[in-house]
Amino acid sequence: MLGTCSSSSLLLVVITLIYLVQRLGFKSNIICGVTCSSATVPLPPGPLPWPVVGNLPEMMLNKPAFRWIHLVMKKMGTDIACFRLGRVNVVPITCPKIAREVLKKQDTNFVSRPLTFASSTVSCGYKNVVLSPFGEQWKKMRRVLTTEIICPSRHKWLHNKRADEADNFTRYVYNLATGTSSRGSSSTSDANVDVRHVTRHYCGNVIRRLVFGKRYFGEPQPDGGPGPLEVEHIDASFTCLGFVYSFCISDYLPWLLGLDLDGQEKVVKEANATVNRLHDMVIDERWRQWKGGETQDGVEDLLDVLITLKDGHGSPLLTIEEVKAVCKGDIIFAALDNPSNAVEWALAEMVNNPELLDKAVEEMDRVVGRERLVQESDIPQLNYIKACIREAFRLHPIAPFNLPHVALADTTVAGYRVPKGSHVLLSRVGLGRNPTIWDDPLRFKPERHMRDDAGVELTENELRFISFSTGRRGCIAASLGTTISVMLFGRLLQGFTWAKPAGVSFIDLSESRHDLSMTKPLLLHAEPRLPLHLYPTSR
Repeated sequence: MLGTCSSSSLLLVVITLIYLVQRLGFKSNIICGVTCSSATVPLPPGPLPWPVVGNLPEMMLNKPAFRWIHLVMKKMGTDIACFRLGRVNVVPITCPKIAREVLKKQDTNFVSRPLTFASSTVSCGYKNVVLSPFGEQWKKMRRVLTTEIICPSRHKWLHNKRADEADNFTRYVYNLATGTSSRGSSSTSDANVDVRHVTRHYCGNVIRRLVFGKRYFGEPQPDGGPGPLEVEHIDASFTCLGFVYSFCISDYLPWLLGLDLDGQEKVVKEANATVNRLHDMVIDERWRQWKGGETQDGVEDLLDVLITLKDGHGSPLLTIEEVKAVCKGDIIFAALDNPSNAVEWALAEMVNNPELLDKAVEEMDRVVGRERLVQESDIPQLNYIKACIREAFRLHPIAPFNLPHVALADTTVAGYRVPKGSHVLLSRVGLGRNPTIWDDPLRFKPERHMRDDAGVELTENELRFISFSTGRRGCIAASLGTTISVMLFGRLLQGFTWAKPAGVSFIDLSESRHDLSMTKPLLLHAEPRLPLHLYPTSR
């Protein structure tokens, strides 16, 4: 998320908005885009908007916007609200019952996405699935994903690549923990591990192997960790993810596009250009090889699958631009942030509460033991570990809101009118921390997800919190997300003993002011806990 704008930029925005209001001279009887006299069903409650610009001045003066929105809703005591941003009704929701009304009862009406500068840039002009508005292009690309990419047979086909990355991850963390990595400490006694670094790069390694068939864009690293290009890739990818729907002022006042009053357009362009540069050097070469008949090994990864798809007439089904859009926005970006964020928060909470950590390790030893490394086949039996990840999804979501849904027609939600074109935002924070749903909602308590009669799943179809969402625009790769999350957490818990660094009595669990990540990356002391021969050696 964007940090606080400079005072000069804020002043410029406010002066510009006031000037436009005075020049256009709109009457103030327009509230949330509908004249008061014509309203028969009330709009959701919300702050009184200015003419023309709505609540944009307040939003710009109260960055980050998501904290301001939640604060206003809390003060108003409402689970559904209406904020007028330019000419757009933004309707945030913090109640699971209302969320289910939107994504279950009225899913067909809320199946579209907004058109924004960042989403258009990242999706190569809406050629992918996740960010595209409802239409034929979205239908086409969704069919490709569900039938050719995210399906059980493909998941099984790619198992060995995921297993290899789990082994590489264990080796890399071992090297850091024992001080044998060039990035690690000089001795075991003071070897601390940056958990955010290793979790993010594990997710990056896995998804690059599945899509591109390789871990590195550049030279392989002796310790198994990322090189400069991989660090660049992850940093730029997380920047793009943080800005896709981040309340950019020009998204609500399109005639300001290009002025970049809040600085977001430049950041998105630069980060997207970095990702494209790294992806394109692989995709362009692979495309050339397939079209030139130079490929000898056949289909080996998801990029090969996408390039070789044919339509009913035997012609290529996808253009190279569509291949690039799907690889970036639908597969790679989708696999990075949720698992890494959840595991970092879960480990931080559990190190502060050693009883929880001991319980998770006990389950690992009971189910897997210490004579082999945990594998994907163990996931169904690791219920307490999955409960810990669920609790991290609930209490510490990666983003304040789910991706926005756009109303295709006028409708009524929870007794309030939601006009056509409204942006409906399900609050991950509001749902997961709702005190009417969750007892002691700010406490990390994995046991709340344990049930005697059934196993634990990471999905949450009742929208009491959001892990992979639901409905037509929900995540269609929940099985891959579950696998990445559990294997990441499982290898950390099984392979290493985790403790607070020397001189630290308590891990700071405060959130960053600008987003929902930990204020500082989690730094922990790690020691190997398995027989030496189980830690994979250099390859």
